[in-house]
Amino acid sequence: MKPIAEQLEVFRRGVVAIETEAELVDKLKLGRPLRVKLGVDPTAPDLHLGHTVPLRKLADLQVLGHRIIFLIGDFTAMIGDPTGRVKTRPPLSRDEVREHARTYVQQVYKVLDPEKTEIRYNSEWYEKMGLAEFLKLTGQVTLARMLERDIFQRRMVEQAPIHLHELLYCILTAYDSVALQADVEIGATEQTFNMLMSRPVQEYYGQPRQVVMSLPMLEGTDGVQKMSKSLGNYIGIDEPPATMFAKTMSIPDRLILKYFTLTTAVSTSEIESMERELASGAPPMELKRRLARVITAMYHGESAAAAAEKEFRLHETRACPDCGTLNPYVNAVCKKCGHRFADFLAPDEMPEVILSPAELRDGAIGVIELFDRAKFPDRNGQPMSRSALRRMVKQGGLRVDGETQRDENARLHPRDGLVLAVRQAPACSRPHIPSPSGRGPG
Repeated sequence: MKPIAEQLEVFRRGVVAIETEAELVDKLKLGRPLRVKLGVDPTAPDLHLGHTVPLRKLADLQVLGHRIIFLIGDFTAMIGDPTGRVKTRPPLSRDEVREHARTYVQQVYKVLDPEKTEIRYNSEWYEKMGLAEFLKLTGQVTLARMLERDIFQRRMVEQAPIHLHELLYCILTAYDSVALQADVEIGATEQTFNMLMSRPVQEYYGQPRQVVMSLPMLEGTDGVQKMSKSLGNYIGIDEPPATMFAKTMSIPDRLILKYFTLTTAVSTSEIESMERELASGAPPMELKRRLARVITAMYHGESAAAAAEKEFRLHETRACPDCGTLNPYVNAVCKKCGHRFADFLAPDEMPEVILSPAELRDGAIGVIELFDRAKFPDRNGQPMSRSALRRMVKQGGLRVDGETQRDENARLHPRDGLVLAVRQAPACSRPHIPSPSGRGPG
């Protein structure tokens, strides 16, 4: 396994708190894969990006070689977690829970490696637990401790009912860690109380206390409330690519870096570079577009993400710099004042570049060679030289399907409908790249 210092960097990324890091180091010193638990109650059929925050952390830990346990609370889901609820959660039927659990397993494998994931259900032990054992378990927690929960404090102030089964919920989730012999548990900050409850219960059963890692809440598309299907501010991981892309583009700019950190595998160094770009005044739109591409590609593939972006462009608007009128992004001229936009043409107006197979090597072509082949005109109307194109790369001025090219030695695989652009280039110089067969744009 990797050195402890390197592992700690992965454990720490995006985490609010670790209880305690010293204990985590001691467990890592054992030199064996740790048993890392995430418990989820299948109270709804679909997972959204908020659910993937801990899943992404688990995926990172899988790469380190740790054993991931995805616990489906099919028994506790029929009770209902009181976390964040000012009213008692309505109970679910066994059939509802089983159907939701089935879809959860299908969806988590979009993030986790099936070969390295242990799927468990807490009905395995609770349907066998006798009353005597259960009463012994409840004796490990005091009523005063359970009533410390902020949600119960709020209910008492509002004189709202607190049902006995809601008090028992945290005891049951605590015993889950005993049954699984968990070394580490990961969950959202709102689950911290439940996760910490496991530590003394594990001690009672003669096990080392688990390390608790709290991850931040992911705000939904409204930028205020926690992502939730019931609030309508969610991005579902099973939603169509175009919907996923458009919803991601709707998040507030201030959440771009947080989404990159918590929902993608983009490296910390890249995210820090983005942060510097934003701090220096770079417009956030391109970064948000990249975020939408990355997220959509993670769940639907690169080609689906590219198609979703093109569809989004058809509905996107931009303000005319002369009169301020909003125009569809595919308009070449302002519909009010006639201003001609210099950065975009409608697809049917774009000149085409047709490549022959002889121009490709292993199906690819150099980015500078490709742009040179497109004959982008400079401000004097003459084709840009290769040296000028290289300068444009350093300035971030060359884009392929909206993505800025920063490596002049990069090689690209052309396909039908690939769109090239040079920043501040005249509108007539934004071509489609058909495939080497010579077919038109798709």
